[in-house]
Amino acid sequence: MTTDCKRTRIAGLGIPVTGNDIDTDRIIPARFLKEVTFETMGEHAFEDAKKQNPEHPFNSPACQGASVLVVGQNFGCGSSREHAPQALMRWGIRALVGGSFGEIFFGNCVMLGIPCLVASQADIEWLQREIGRAPQTPVTVRGRRLLTARLITQPVRSTYRARTTGFDLPPGGVPWPTTSSSPQTPT
Repeated sequence: MTTDCKRTRIAGLGIPVTGNDIDTDRIIPARFLKEVTFETMGEHAFEDAKKQNPEHPFNSPACQGASVLVVGQNFGCGSSREHAPQALMRWGIRALVGGSFGEIFFGNCVMLGIPCLVASQADIEWLQREIGRAPQTPVTVRGRRLLTARLITQPVRSTYRARTTGFDLPPGGVPWPTTSSSPQTPT
């Protein structure tokens, strides 16, 4: 696997998961850790939360196909299972925006090429609200320079709103892992 390809822009539908301290056990329950490969992990992301709450965003038809996950503080805390970022990636998540992330979870995401961008609480709440209001509106996370990025949404009424926020974005973009059998092109 190589990481010579860098992404500086990630675009797709957003999916808001509200709440703080969402640990890796909630992202992927322990009973799914017995799988030999990660191939089917995506279908089990937030499995228990989806069963307990039929209105969970990962159950919502409007959020299917979303690739930018917007979360609260301390997302991915708890045990250091690498299955949690694998489940999110295989569900289709390509970027996370949140207030903070569990340290090991953050490292596992970055190793998979999933940037974890840090935003202020006000910006997280604004973005979650906007996605909830217009779930089919694309969200773009764009690296402009070292340590900056932009969240851009275009609400349904064709008005344009941009919010510039400081993020922790690695120099030169985010590594996008590729293999010779399945080359990926950055967006």
